[in-house]
Amino acid sequence: MTGFLKLSPIATNFTLKDHIHGVLRDAILDMNIYDPETDLRLDERQMAEQLGISRTPIREALVRLEQDGFVDIQPRKGVFVCRKSLDEILEIVVVWAALESMAARLVTENATPQELADLRSLATKYSANSARADIAEYSEANIKFHQHILELSKCSMIRDMSDGLFLHMHAVRRRTMGESDRATHSVVDHMEIIEALEARDADLASRLVREHTMRLHDHIRDVWTELDAG
Repeated sequence: MTGFLKLSPIATNFTLKDHIHGVLRDAILDMNIYDPETDLRLDERQMAEQLGISRTPIREALVRLEQDGFVDIQPRKGVFVCRKSLDEILEIVVVWAALESMAARLVTENATPQELADLRSLATKYSANSARADIAEYSEANIKFHQHILELSKCSMIRDMSDGLFLHMHAVRRRTMGESDRATHSVVDHMEIIEALEARDADLASRLVREHTMRLHDHIRDVWTELDAG
């Protein structure tokens, strides 16, 4: 059975091409692409039926998604959501660590007290116990926390560059959150990061964010042995 995206019929008062692209992108982000059991092949006919449209705009959206790095269109074989090799994932995490580390430094300079208070509220919503109790919900909150740091940097180029990595970082964090009690460690790390940001300690905040992400890197390197190392 090919990959089944959760799509809803769309209204006709949207710009069709952009809306379909957004709907498919969001649905792909919702897939657990690094679960070995996930089928990555997409079915154009099935997607068109779910959306209540013809296959032509679906194909146009898929071409854009291929340019975005979300899918791979293989002639005579089909369309597949991109899953990176282990080596590629590790490189993505290193680049993300560099971007978010610089973002954290900029947050100490650019974020308002209210923005940091909002970030703290996001981080303190979960304790170690509640994070472990609802891994799926905490995983999404964890992703929002890291996105928020990028946004509070107020550096559009950092945000744009991280957008190109987001599909894979989102999927990686979703899978790893339930492994090796990473949820507990994540809660603790986030609070240390918040305190450094609130203290406007650029060096410490940058280092804590980098180390936090590189622990994810080391975990993937040591645990995800089933992935092809390329």
